[in-house]
Amino acid sequence: MYRPVATTTRGGVPTDSGDSVVTLDQVPRWIDSDVRYLYENEDPNSDYPDPLSTASGSEGNANGIVSKFPVDHEINSKIYLWRGDPWNLEVDAVVNSTNENLDEAHSSPGLHAAAGPGLAEECATLGGCRTGMAKVTNAYDLPARRVIHTVGPKYAVKYHTAAENALSHCYRSCLELLIENGLQSIAMGCIYTEAKNYPREPAAHVAIRTVRRFLEKQRDKIEAVVFCTTTSSDTEIYKRLLPLYFPRDNHEEEIARLKLPADVGDENGETTTAERKIRIKPLPNAKASSPRTPQASVDLSVSNLGLSRRSSSYLGAFLDPAFMSLIKDPDQRRREQWEKTAQAQNSWNCFKMLGYGELGGPALSAAEEYTLHSRYLAKANSMNLSEIAEMKIVYRGGVDSEGRPVMVVVGAHFLLRCLDLERFILYVVKEFEPVIQKPYSIVYFHSAASLQMQPDLGWIKRLQQILGRKHQRNLHAIYVLHPTFGLKSAIFALQLFVDNVVWKKVVYLDRLLQLFRYVPREQLTIPDFVFQHDLEVNGGKGLIVDPRTKYVYQRP
Repeated sequence: MYRPVATTTRGGVPTDSGDSVVTLDQVPRWIDSDVRYLYENEDPNSDYPDPLSTASGSEGNANGIVSKFPVDHEINSKIYLWRGDPWNLEVDAVVNSTNENLDEAHSSPGLHAAAGPGLAEECATLGGCRTGMAKVTNAYDLPARRVIHTVGPKYAVKYHTAAENALSHCYRSCLELLIENGLQSIAMGCIYTEAKNYPREPAAHVAIRTVRRFLEKQRDKIEAVVFCTTTSSDTEIYKRLLPLYFPRDNHEEEIARLKLPADVGDENGETTTAERKIRIKPLPNAKASSPRTPQASVDLSVSNLGLSRRSSSYLGAFLDPAFMSLIKDPDQRRREQWEKTAQAQNSWNCFKMLGYGELGGPALSAAEEYTLHSRYLAKANSMNLSEIAEMKIVYRGGVDSEGRPVMVVVGAHFLLRCLDLERFILYVVKEFEPVIQKPYSIVYFHSAASLQMQPDLGWIKRLQQILGRKHQRNLHAIYVLHPTFGLKSAIFALQLFVDNVVWKKVVYLDRLLQLFRYVPREQLTIPDFVFQHDLEVNGGKGLIVDPRTKYVYQRP
């Protein structure tokens, strides 16, 4: 079985961190390892559950199938599996999994403590690093010569392929930097992290196959790749998966044919996505007398669709208009946008003169709204907006009386003079995104908000366009507590000039008890001043407020 090796000191002296230095001679090579238990007690025809994908039915029998990763003793001799910190290994380079700022807090555990303060000082001069890329620094107090820093991706099931390819690029970038700096041996820890939600086993598949594909092309320039694991779970995963990509004999190669996932990537180990195709068929209601004779279905790639459109006059009516606007000629889209902008600037804008803001201008198409929302959401997810969250202007509540999620907006917290409206929009898009996927409600506390400056209606229109049509479709109601005459006038203007659908869903409520009919009290976090305002406005007649729980009751 595989065991961690006993360490000895380099020259009989420990490193500055107190740990002993381990040379490559002390780490067993994969080709010499005695790990042979993998699948030996299993039925060769049974598949283990692979988290990425299951093997295709055609691969149920290995006979006649060419191995995607044949036995290669030269490559296998360069692979090592080490249980322990990579910082103790005497190799040319070690890999640090970090974040885009290359800061010490998000680096691999133990690195900066072992390397000394000089490493953090050099990292601060690099100007950060993008996800999937890598940068190199000196190793300072480490036994290694260099440290290669790389930024792993965040994982989401929806963007599984993108995360896989970004992670594959991390490993490939590290190996490329190794060669560029004239180095030949590298120790690579697990680049994926729990903080970024990357599942361990799918990430191990990506790591091992990327290294295999790279060594197939650059075997003469790299002498050793050490896969380092620090937990028993990671060690077991690597011991189980290494024979699939680095089989040491014909038996393991045969097993690998059966056990490998259906998708093992391209020649670089990256996941491949088949080119999307659009199937074009004759119109179902085409007349028999039409001179255009029906033809068999043909597959046209997206890149050839524009040519097909020019020769098919009826195609524009057959395809979805929103999709067709996405593939419209870029120059034509740009010219139309300029015309819309010029029209909006040259027109007489009575809304601005009345103080309502920019309510004019052309409406956005479905494709334009989708692009706008996607751009803002991507930017919001990449930024730290904690200062907006601390203001408690918008936050998540519980559910209403019918189980719909509730978003809470506090008007009095909207301090326009000290608020960056663009960052606030990003925060709203980020917070609303998981909620607007299904029916939901909004509770707006206008209590004492009339004392604060509020954004104009043009800004509200822009925010609504950024949230998109899914927000419009899934919004059930907007419960407005303590409305004023000015607020009702503004909402009436929004109904007339902005959106008659969304703003018709407003429900005005003068008392907290009326709100609790729609949203139970225990489902809301209500600021103290809202209770005080309710008592001041309504006189507190017939009401009792519990000072500890802030519950409001009818006086018996």
